[in-house]
Amino acid sequence: MSDLDALLSAFAMKDERRTGWQLRGVDDPESVAAHAWGVSYLCLCFAGRAGVDADRALRLAVVHDVAEAEVGDVPTRADPAAETMPAAEKARREREAMADLTATLDAGEEVRTLWEEYEARETPEARFVKDMDLVEMCLQALYYEREGRYDAADGEAFEAYDRLDEFFATAEPRLRTDVGEELFEEIRRRYETVRDD
Repeated sequence: MSDLDALLSAFAMKDERRTGWQLRGVDDPESVAAHAWGVSYLCLCFAGRAGVDADRALRLAVVHDVAEAEVGDVPTRADPAAETMPAAEKARREREAMADLTATLDAGEEVRTLWEEYEARETPEARFVKDMDLVEMCLQALYYEREGRYDAADGEAFEAYDRLDEFFATAEPRLRTDVGEELFEEIRRRYETVRDD
């Protein structure tokens, strides 16, 4: 694979739709790349408050979902029985995708190292970026709720959770930073107000 082919493959994430929103029938859901932009923007806005290196966090945020250009977006479900791919299989496929997508790039090793740091969640920046990943998802749920971008009466899509509640249910137990928890609570309060209107 040439540099250009690797870049074209990675650009597929601009068209890869976030599966969780599709499962909920959201009209014209965001792409994986749009989500990565949202995570990056949150990192820029809140790295100082979190006391982490903003440049490092931004680098992690930019690459955190690149593997989904090849693997696709595999959603986390609140009900483990609803998972579409075992975690170990997802990790294996994403690792292979990152090897393919970065093999010929001049900065390939750096990109892979950043992605592996994010996946390991062993540094303060990686934990912060993961929290911003979860916060972004909840903020997007609030946005879709406020804009009425789905049919809440669709019983097939909403059997286990009302409206977009599942996104909050999957995010809350995985938050690991004070900043992430504070933002999550603020977004959830606003979401519940909008949802219940």
